Amino acid sequence: MSIGRFAPSPTGILHLGNLRTALASWLSARSKGGRWIIRMEDVDGPRCRHEFGEQQLRDLAALGMESDLPVIWQSDRSQAYRTALGALHEADRLYPCHCTRKDLQMLASAPHEEDGLRPYPNLCRPRPWEGFETALRFRLPDGPVAWTDELMGLQRDDPATRTGDPLLFRRDGLFAYHLAVVVDDGFQKVTEIVRGMDLRSITATQIRLQEALSLPRPAYAHLGLVTAPDGSRLGKRGGALGLTELHGRGVPVPDLLGWLGFSLGCLGRPEPCAAADLLPRFDWAKVGKGPIALPVDWI
Repeated sequence: MSIGRFAPSPTGILHLGNLRTALASWLSARSKGGRWIIRMEDVDGPRCRHEFGEQQLRDLAALGMESDLPVIWQSDRSQAYRTALGALHEADRLYPCHCTRKDLQMLASAPHEEDGLRPYPNLCRPRPWEGFETALRFRLPDGPVAWTDELMGLQRDDPATRTGDPLLFRRDGLFAYHLAVVVDDGFQKVTEIVRGMDLRSITATQIRLQEALSLPRPAYAHLGLVTAPDGSRLGKRGGALGLTELHGRGVPVPDLLGWLGFSLGCLGRPEPCAAADLLPRFDWAKVGKGPIALPVDWI
């Protein structure tokens, strides 16, 4: 059975790009007769708040999208992540890292073109094992990774040269995103992952982690981002609009769903509809690969 998931971080509202990704994920899974599940990725304790997660669930329900299984909160899954770290240690894939944030900021490496991140140059790889009381990185194998993206076709990337060895466990005791997302996708038997193009560059690294933990590889689809009418990027910190803000500007839910459906190739023009109305019309072949701009009158 196909299982799709939407996994937001409860650090604020769901903006329009998040809602578009959620709808695409929901349509893809449901059009195959599969399940759709929601997971709250709240491993970053200081920034995540339960009330934000609850509001996100209400917004999704208002659009007609509810999880087919109980919602998992990653903050409740620490033992599963610790077990995965133990397996990676047994396979000699972990090493301690003593680099501080200041150390990393001073590196002269050029930022990544897609996501603005600086690659980690594996400075601590020669360090001997020190136990689970320090920050831990995953030793990536050499060589590129290939996968087929629903939208972009065959992809090929080398995580070692793109990002360097990823941090899996922080010195403050928090588990890192890469570890938690891979472990939970395996636990929930996720077969397809739909997310924004800004996360495309981490796919190869997560595939390497799946391989190291003997987990199956899901299918991937990376959507173009929602932009402002002038093409500039929207985001949680950049004035992106959520459901409440759009409603306050005179955009009712059926109109919002109509625009989202149009942006995903389900409708020839934006027109009021329900999420269920879009199901028989969804086809990945009709979804555009590039970014999509907000209507001018919504800003």
